Amino acid sequence: MDIDKILEEDKLTIKLNGRLDTNTAPELEEELKKDLPDVTDLVLDFEDLKYISSAGLRVVLSTQKIMNKQGTMVIENVNDLIMEIFEATGFSSILTINE
Repeated sequence: MDIDKILEEDKLTIKLNGRLDTNTAPELEEELKKDLPDVTDLVLDFEDLKYISSAGLRVVLSTQKIMNKQGTMVIENVNDLIMEIFEATGFSSILTINE
């Protein structure tokens, strides 16, 4: 998985490319730990995300909990496969998703 980050003042955009799974979730979690303390607006761009596992969902949920306390988090460009996973797990009702 590739992680591209754009930080503009207190807004962080993270674009993921590939698979967010057991092998790659810790990498994303480390990147978020480094950058989130100074961020009030987080955008996760899933346009090129091909797959998300339960480990990836856990990282997304824990990030949402952090951002609930310090700002906002939006997930953008979600493809049909990822949206099906969000809907099946109930994540679609607790995340802000802009398709």
